[in-house]
Amino acid sequence: MNQMTNVPDALPTPAEMLAAPYSDYMSVRQLAFFRARLCRERDALLAFASETTRHLQDFEYTPDPSDRASLEEDHALEFLVRNRERKLLHKIDEALARIENGSYGWCEESGEPIGIDRLLARPTATCSVEDQDRHETLRKMRDG
Repeated sequence: MNQMTNVPDALPTPAEMLAAPYSDYMSVRQLAFFRARLCRERDALLAFASETTRHLQDFEYTPDPSDRASLEEDHALEFLVRNRERKLLHKIDEALARIENGSYGWCEESGEPIGIDRLLARPTATCSVEDQDRHETLRKMRDG
């Protein structure tokens, strides 16, 4: 264990976490695993955003209207993707804050464990599968 950060030196593998007993749920090692995963994802998204900014600054003027329309469509698509990534960055930051305050891995609705398998698939999840399904069903009924 690293004495400076109180984090284990070796992070568990996803298979180890899935096989772990319930008493290990959201242990220091598991939280360190998810913190590292979320930080890697955040760093990758920030790198993509920086790359997009450079790409958009290198805009090439073209006199051909169809080429210009194609470039503008490509840029609009990039903006849509980056907007989704911006929202994901916000969710990642919220998940990291939940790790710090001790609420990560616990359903915001029921207080029950979200589950390692769900968190491996979606590390920013805030609800258990059951509560998420119920929430989406209620939203569908309300919206349509």
